[in-house]
Amino acid sequence: MARYGQRPENALKRANEFIEVGKPARALDTLQEVFRNKKWTYSWSESVLEPIMFKYLELCVELKKSHIAKEGLFQYRNMFQSVNVGSLENVIRGYLRMAEEKTDAARKQSQQAVVDIDDLDNLATPESILLSAVSGEDAQDRSDRTILTPWVKFLWESYCQCLELLRTNAHVETLYHDIARMAFQFCLEYNRKTEFRKLCEKLRKHLEDISKLPQMVSNVSLNKLETQQLNLETRLIQLDSAIQMELWQEAYKAIEDIHGLMNLSKKMPVPKTMANYYQKLAMVFWKAGNYLFHTAALFKLFQLSRDMKKNMSSEELQRMANRVLLATLSIPLPSAHPEFDRFIETDKSPQEKAQKLAILLGLSQPPSRASLLKDIIRLNVVTLASPQLQDLYNWLEVDFHPLELCDRVDSVVKNLQQDETSPLAQYIPALQDVTLVRLVHQISQVYQTIQFVRLIELAKFTTEFHLERLLVDCVRYNDMQIRIDHGKKSIHFGVDLSEAQREDRPDGPVLQAMPSEQIRCQLVNMATVLHRAINIINPNKKKQEREKARSAMVAHYHDTKIKEHLRILGRQKMIEERKEYIEQMNSMREEEEQRRQEELLRQQMIAEQRRLEQEREERERKRQQSEIQQIKDRNLKEKMQQISQTSHGQKVLKKLDEDEIKKLDAEQIAAREAEELQKERREMQQKLKTQEKKVDYLERAKRLEEIPLLQKAMEIKMKQAKQQWEQQEDERIQAAIEERNQAVATRERLQRMKPEADSFLQKIQSERTRIFLEEYDKYAAMMKEERAKRLLQRKLERKIERKLQWEKDVAEAAEKKKQEELRAKQEEERKRMEEERAKRLEEEKIRRAKEEAKEAERRAKLDKQAEMMRQKELEVERKLEEERAKNLERERPAPTSWRKGGPPGPALNKTNDAGSSWRNMRDEASRDGPLKEREEHWKPSGERRDYGDKDQPRKYERGFSDRSGLGSWHRGGDDNRDIRRTDFGRGRDDRGPREDRGPREDRGPREDRGPRDERDRLPERRTESRPVVDNWRSAPKEPARQPIREPTKEPEKRDNAAQDINSKDIKKQEAANDGDWQEVSRR
Repeated sequence: MARYGQRPENALKRANEFIEVGKPARALDTLQEVFRNKKWTYSWSESVLEPIMFKYLELCVELKKSHIAKEGLFQYRNMFQSVNVGSLENVIRGYLRMAEEKTDAARKQSQQAVVDIDDLDNLATPESILLSAVSGEDAQDRSDRTILTPWVKFLWESYCQCLELLRTNAHVETLYHDIARMAFQFCLEYNRKTEFRKLCEKLRKHLEDISKLPQMVSNVSLNKLETQQLNLETRLIQLDSAIQMELWQEAYKAIEDIHGLMNLSKKMPVPKTMANYYQKLAMVFWKAGNYLFHTAALFKLFQLSRDMKKNMSSEELQRMANRVLLATLSIPLPSAHPEFDRFIETDKSPQEKAQKLAILLGLSQPPSRASLLKDIIRLNVVTLASPQLQDLYNWLEVDFHPLELCDRVDSVVKNLQQDETSPLAQYIPALQDVTLVRLVHQISQVYQTIQFVRLIELAKFTTEFHLERLLVDCVRYNDMQIRIDHGKKSIHFGVDLSEAQREDRPDGPVLQAMPSEQIRCQLVNMATVLHRAINIINPNKKKQEREKARSAMVAHYHDTKIKEHLRILGRQKMIEERKEYIEQMNSMREEEEQRRQEELLRQQMIAEQRRLEQEREERERKRQQSEIQQIKDRNLKEKMQQISQTSHGQKVLKKLDEDEIKKLDAEQIAAREAEELQKERREMQQKLKTQEKKVDYLERAKRLEEIPLLQKAMEIKMKQAKQQWEQQEDERIQAAIEERNQAVATRERLQRMKPEADSFLQKIQSERTRIFLEEYDKYAAMMKEERAKRLLQRKLERKIERKLQWEKDVAEAAEKKKQEELRAKQEEERKRMEEERAKRLEEEKIRRAKEEAKEAERRAKLDKQAEMMRQKELEVERKLEEERAKNLERERPAPTSWRKGGPPGPALNKTNDAGSSWRNMRDEASRDGPLKEREEHWKPSGERRDYGDKDQPRKYERGFSDRSGLGSWHRGGDDNRDIRRTDFGRGRDDRGPREDRGPREDRGPREDRGPRDERDRLPERRTESRPVVDNWRSAPKEPARQPIREPTKEPEKRDNAAQDINSKDIKKQEAANDGDWQEVSRR
């Protein structure tokens, strides 16, 4: 959209020109460009932009463009919320006023559309009856839906937009609350319950957002008294509106909001506000059926009015006292066992609910009927009430007159029923129920059995069913013991002596105790009387017991006073330590809180950086979208120019306004054009069909009307035709007679030329017959010659065809024979290959069996050799040990050991006879520990098994001792222990190759050892005894020998995983293993 000139006034003039020519959408786009251009908006004052804004909003209201109006209002707020708040307020109020005026006009139009009926004698037309039967709506509902509902929706969106616009600005706080109250009035006027709930949630959300705002001058602060008062007044209007719309759940939520605002305020609200609050709260409690809290709310209202209102008249005070007293007396009698409520599985227990409601009234604990009666007596409410209600109080709560109770209460009820507008009339049903319960209580004190008819006579204002319901409720709440005998139509009271009532004093006037209560109190009364008798018989006994107890207490005090004093001092010390511990914990907690705050601040900074990054990405995305949108707009403009050149395109563009054109792309507009063309075709076809039906109908009607006329004309025509036919028949007969006469005359005249004519005709026929026979003979000769020629040609063709067919059959037979021979050769080759494969498999199986037998035999030999070598080694070690023991016995010194004065130990010589160091001085079990461990290595048969040098741990290969052995108590184990392995060949795996893997040695090089050739270069493990030396460094070097165990042959086929190893990885592994073995050699 192009900018019109360099001043906003030019845009306003251009918009007025568009309005004059009937293009309000173009005018709105022109004004919208003003507020989109920031150079204009921040360069001109409100005196220039305010008229433009009013015209802009007027067009938005006229076109029902609430979202465009919202955009303009937000721009205007950003411009003038800190410069001129009055201009912003005028604009918003004007916008809402225009929307309300349009909505009122639409409502009047909707009502007038129903009034404007053509035929007043026929109000219910067939169409209206069918529509009401299908949709369930009358004419007014349909008119409202089509005319009024769009404007109601627009007005609701306007209220929501303005509330969202002004929710955080402190300068327009009053306007915000005015709009909220206008929105409540809108919901009341149009009975919009759903919108009312949404509005309450929106205001609640706004209040929550305000509480989270930082403390700034421009932001709304809930700490200000003006803000608290405005919110409180708005919530009271919300409560009043909810009560008028009978939305009691929303009313309760509004009460909770009001109570929260009261707690937030440091100053109590004004008495007028509190009085209104208590009054609405009492109404909500009454509608909820909670008579107890309804009375408590009225009592708080009475207290507030009497304390704050100094000039209250006696009539007004009496009226309020009457209501409080009557509401208190109407409270249902409490249950005898309220603790039963805790067994009822509800979301919240009754105590929690009552406590929550008590908090709304500002009470520390939930009220009860008895406490309210005490309060009204304490505040002289009974004496302030009218004498009639004072008597009512005495009859229900003080006097005991069961036979006259209902008569007396009925007289008061009749007086209350005379004034239907009185607020006291609402308490009559509840008061009657309380009176009936009082009657049943008092009757149970007097009678044990009473006839049901007699009880109905005493209860003046009830029915049999209602009274029986009350009796069942009394039994259900365990208030009374009642049994109804329907056979005898009687009622029995207090017959179960095993069940007792409450121990506290019964509520209301009581004449005597029930039998069950007498049984329960009998033992208590007996104990009391016996104690009194003992005191009378022996008055000094209790005094002596007291003296004895006192002397015992004094003696106990003297015995324990020091201990108690020390305990108190220890307690004081404990308290001091506890205080120090608490201080330390507090300091630690403060440090932890400080660290947590720092961490939180760091996270907030990270989140802020992330938010800035997201905003940057969002701006970049919007910029890209804007560029894409510009390209789309340019393409759309070109497409529109192309479409506008056709007649159908012009019609489509006329039907679309500016907003719809902006929302559509070029393809959609082209689709609209095609759709319009199809639509015109369908309309033309429909018109033709309609015209055809119309012409058909008219033609049928004309023909139906023409039938009698045509029949009449046909009769006339038949008469005329008959006359004409008779006339023509006469003329024909006359002409035939004349024609015959002429023919007879002509025959007689030509009769003389007949012989000459016959001879001439016969001559011509004979000549023609001769010519025909000559031509026929020529044709027959020609046909015979042609037939012979064609038969010869066909014979030659058939001969050639039979020859070709014979050659083809011969070639096919030869090919078939060749294929059969080839197939036979292939079958023979396949059988030969299968036989060879089976033979190879058999040979391979036999070869493997032989190899396995040979391997088993070789392992057996190796095991035998190893066992023999082990026996020799054990024998040598045994002899050396005996010799060593003898030397130690001879060289043992006399003094004791140098450690802790223990028993004397062996001398620690540098070397012994065998040349061993002091580390060899250990017992037999200690030396044989590693060997036994190796011997007991686990086998499947229960013995230990060695899996060869590939699976043996490195500690045996490299000469390291077993640190887990029993004898290796020092680090490094025995330095002189023989490092050779004596279990070669023993316990070797003799199970053969596993079925799920290849032979034993097809696993390839392991990562924890070098290749086979590297390990073969290591010094040979010794297999016989050798002299023991002091140090392994001084051991004599021996030439390297091959190990006893021979490596098994590698199978021809390796595992697939081993074949796939990369050659580069193998070289790296070999280099690593070479380094390993070089390190071992250096050690």
